[in-house]
Amino acid sequence: MKGTLAQVRTYERSVRLLMVNQFTINLGFYMLMPYLATHLAGPLGLAGWTVGLILGVRNFSQQGMFLIGGTLADRLGYKPMIVAGLVLRVAGFATLGLVDSVPALIAASAATGLAGALFNPASRAYLAADAGERRVEAFALFNVFYQAGILLGPLVGMVLTGVDFRVTCLVAAGIFAVLSLVQIRALPQRRGADSPEGPAPEQREGVLAQWRGILRNRPFLLFSVAMIGSYVMSFQVYMALPLEVRRIGGEGRFGTAAVAVLFAVSGLSTILFQTRVTAWCKARMEPGRALAWGLFAMGAAFLPLLAATALPAPESVTATRLLAAVPPALSALLLAVGTMIAYPFEMDTIVRLSGDRLVATHYGLYNTVCGVGIALGNLLTGAALDAARAAGMSALPWLALFALGLGCTAALYGLHRTGRLAAPEPGPLPREAVSA
Repeated sequence: MKGTLAQVRTYERSVRLLMVNQFTINLGFYMLMPYLATHLAGPLGLAGWTVGLILGVRNFSQQGMFLIGGTLADRLGYKPMIVAGLVLRVAGFATLGLVDSVPALIAASAATGLAGALFNPASRAYLAADAGERRVEAFALFNVFYQAGILLGPLVGMVLTGVDFRVTCLVAAGIFAVLSLVQIRALPQRRGADSPEGPAPEQREGVLAQWRGILRNRPFLLFSVAMIGSYVMSFQVYMALPLEVRRIGGEGRFGTAAVAVLFAVSGLSTILFQTRVTAWCKARMEPGRALAWGLFAMGAAFLPLLAATALPAPESVTATRLLAAVPPALSALLLAVGTMIAYPFEMDTIVRLSGDRLVATHYGLYNTVCGVGIALGNLLTGAALDAARAAGMSALPWLALFALGLGCTAALYGLHRTGRLAAPEPGPLPREAVSA
């Protein structure tokens, strides 16, 4: 960990601040969101469909608005969108803790989602711009801070929610308020194409013309679609793996502890090994090959669960608990390894395929494509889990997810072999418009 912090200090202030920002954003978000459904269904007494609607609105507003957020970041600058997103999340989180009417809760949930759509593309484009040639390593460090926030947030939230969920909401809102003030004071203004002679050509274009240009970027679209599977697979740490733990181990204290181990394995392995994995991969393989290997590792993550389905039913409590805990934990570890391999090269590839033009807009569209894919993929995964239980074919979902990993690996390797993951030929932009 000391080596990681020493590496962080080698970047300029803006990059360091963006990494700390991401840790703090995830800390505030994950100290609240895991407990929101319980608050809505418990103390507020809302029906299940209403709880699902409120949570779904947040996800829809974020995924659906990523493209808008990225476009605004490219046109107005990265800092304004980061600050606007943080301020909007202050309002959203505070409202979630202070109101009990359904319309107000829906509006607050939508605000928290829109906030993410504003600052996520902007912060990643800013990081890519200021990290320069070291952006692969910068995104590896970014993922360390990202996972640290996810790991610590629920623990802090559990303590605060034990007092009162409203306290959790107000503390989370306070964290985002402080973070907003820090950005206003310390984060330099930044555009994707700074030019002393006025806006770059892509900023003078109309929004629809920009979007049409991106939609004509066939390698970028193929890459976005090929990467959907990586997000579907990695999300199973929050969906299929906990369900499998509880299916075998039960809903009691052991099941809760075993699920917590899944999250700890995923987060701690990333914090401890991300920078080493990235350095090893960068020294030995091209980005396209690293991406393919990362997705292969994600697909292979479901082999321990597939193998476990071939074992005879355990006859003792100890054997049952081992079967409930060990294969899912191995799967969580392999998913983390695959993500560690792929993520920095994935973020770098988006910048390269954009040709360093409209980077935030590309990130926004990429997030939207993957978000839609996650929703569809989770729907299909849930259906596979139900079908497996009904038909007594417990291997079905793990076999399907393994096949998804192989398919995505083949797609990424094909894009790499055909040269579609290489940077496009530079267009006729003036030097000032692309040098930033």
